Amino acid sequence: MTIKGTYVLILRLNNDTDIIVGKLRGLKFKKGFYAYIGSALGTGGFKRVTRHFNVASGKNHVRKWHIDYLLPQTDVICAVLLPTYVALECTIAEKFSELFKEITGFGCTDCACRSHLFFSGTNPENKVAEICDKVTGIESIILRPDI
Repeated sequence: MTIKGTYVLILRLNNDTDIIVGKLRGLKFKKGFYAYIGSALGTGGFKRVTRHFNVASGKNHVRKWHIDYLLPQTDVICAVLLPTYVALECTIAEKFSELFKEITGFGCTDCACRSHLFFSGTNPENKVAEICDKVTGIESIILRPDI
């Protein structure tokens, strides 16, 4: 059985960087932390998170989604996993928009959200987990890459 759900990647960018992100063109990313909300409701479930870890580490060079352009420039702190069969990305994005700065248009081409990527000057891991736990009513799973 494949475990599915929603996830949030917590990333650290060590320097200000300009990145060409697909059709969004050149975006300016500030040094700091980023929280990216994604869906793992497809057939592979949370295997998508492993794929993201591999893109970040350079093991996978395929650029398929907006996040694939940012990942190689960052350190992955962790992934917050929310096992569920309900699409929660947009609900979580709405909650994040109240606390973090949105990166407009990023990762949300298939919904009406303004963004699925959010900036924080400090590590948002605890706040992200707290929000996710409130949305789902259960404790999130924290997954760290093998580095």
